[in-house]
Amino acid sequence: MIPNTIQGGNFSDHRGTISYVNDFTFKDIERFYIISNSDENPIRAWQGHKLDAKNFYCLSGSFNIHFVKVDNWENPSRDLKIETITVSETDSKIVHIPAGYANAIESLETNSKLISFSTLPLTKVSEDDVRYPSDYWLLNG
Repeated sequence: MIPNTIQGGNFSDHRGTISYVNDFTFKDIERFYIISNSDENPIRAWQGHKLDAKNFYCLSGSFNIHFVKVDNWENPSRDLKIETITVSETDSKIVHIPAGYANAIESLETNSKLISFSTLPLTKVSEDDVRYPSDYWLLNG
């Protein structure tokens, strides 16, 4: 499986707006959390996941979601291609990052919030989570 986006939409009328992603299924979702990066540290990088697939949806503001396909968990190449998908509160879509990738979450605006739906139970996270230094793969460079 490769990273992809699941496009949704928005519907507005006199009552307000509904944002939706009807093609997203919660079948394999085990848990979720909300990410709010600080203004001082707008990039949360790099978290790798051998087993866990991530699904990101922007609640407010906007984010760049950067990701790399890890080639070697103990000593990954520093030359891996960084791919980026931008999400915002006005573009209702979910970014799916399958297991086998490392990601970096970059806030583009103050008070941005991103919800992450994870497929791995919390009891197995210690077997899965691999952290790399925030400058392991250079963004904008």
